[in-house]
Amino acid sequence: MSDDPENTLYLDLKSGRVTIQLRPDLAPKHVERVKMLAREGFYDGTPFHRVIEGFMAQGGDPTGTGTSGSKYGNLPAEFSRTAKFVRGTVGAARTGDPNSANSQFYIMFAPAPHLDGQYTVWGQVTDGMEHIDKIKRGSGGSGSVADPDRIVKARLGADAGAS
Repeated sequence: MSDDPENTLYLDLKSGRVTIQLRPDLAPKHVERVKMLAREGFYDGTPFHRVIEGFMAQGGDPTGTGTSGSKYGNLPAEFSRTAKFVRGTVGAARTGDPNSANSQFYIMFAPAPHLDGQYTVWGQVTDGMEHIDKIKRGSGGSGSVADPDRIVKARLGADAGAS
């Protein structure tokens, strides 16, 4: 699956490219949404608005407030009993409602077993984690970031211009 360009997402950050292997086997609805949004250019320029040292970097909200998403409806939970939240795991951000994921996601800096089975896993960083590590950290308990780093461009490997 790692060589499948249709299930490879590239996030270009200011420090370099991050490669994410999408996991339609775990979360087909979430992966389909991510692909659709990437193809629309939705993620281009969006900030990592919540970044907590030793935990995760969250993005995918065009407003940068953590309260918004795409124009599409929310997705049902696709929790996995086998997928673990480890370094580089990409999960769907949501509210307290398990069926409220939309466009926001987070990338783990470190393992977080308390999330296992509670949030949808839709990808895994396979290359470029050093660029995730360079994302500007937030302050305070919320991890909100003033003047946050942004996704320059998000593209699927299968699409022209992704390389």
